[in-house]
Amino acid sequence: MTLPPTMPARLDTALKRLASALDHLEAAGERRVQADGVRADLEEELSVMRDDRARLAVELDGALARARNLALANTEVRQRLEKAGDTVKSMIVATGGGNG
Repeated sequence: MTLPPTMPARLDTALKRLASALDHLEAAGERRVQADGVRADLEEELSVMRDDRARLAVELDGALARARNLALANTEVRQRLEKAGDTVKSMIVATGGGNG
């Protein structure tokens, strides 16, 4: 059985299309591998950022607690200074030092 003369040309065309499709498939596979690598890097970076955020939240909570404690201490010191000042004024008046 002999092949028609047009068959080798059609076969050659089909083989070229197959080779081109395989090249495209290989390129797509390489792009996918690169994209997966980028995705893994981004996921790792996101994980690090989440860890940093959690650490910063804990530090912020601590800083806010210290700020509240300092504000309370400041109020207490102010009240004590006012009381001490009033005591000093009372003593000056009681000893007659306020007459001039």
